[in-house]
Amino acid sequence: MSNDLIQHVSAAITSRDMTGLINKIPYANLLGIESLSIGEEFIFKLPKNDDNLGNPRLPAIHGGVMGGFLETAAALYVMMHADVIKVPKVIDFSIDYIRPGRHTDSFARCNIVRQGRNIANVSITAWQAQEDKPIATARAHFLLC
Repeated sequence: MSNDLIQHVSAAITSRDMTGLINKIPYANLLGIESLSIGEEFIFKLPKNDDNLGNPRLPAIHGGVMGGFLETAAALYVMMHADVIKVPKVIDFSIDYIRPGRHTDSFARCNIVRQGRNIANVSITAWQAQEDKPIATARAHFLLC
């Protein structure tokens, strides 16, 4: 990992602002991912964007975009909470699509379920209008070293 990225991870941890870190990740930038810091917690936002549509008739967000959003949000969350200043490597990612993601802003909340020395297990939930009505849930395992 470059020193520049390490500095952005360190700055994000210190300031609780992931904007600079997100701007260093091309895919996160492409999707327009944003983070909102609420106390000790982060909520990730996937803004409404015509380029993210998979089915323009509904219109609905493309499943791959939703999967990429949740995986990227989980990786960012691990970087902020795992006390490891490096980009975690995905070991496994599994997503359950619960209902169509409509053409509106989407949000995600991450939770580290278990973290060892080398591996972190993260659960992710995505919603749009109401958090108690998820549009997708996912599980991810990351290699930390």
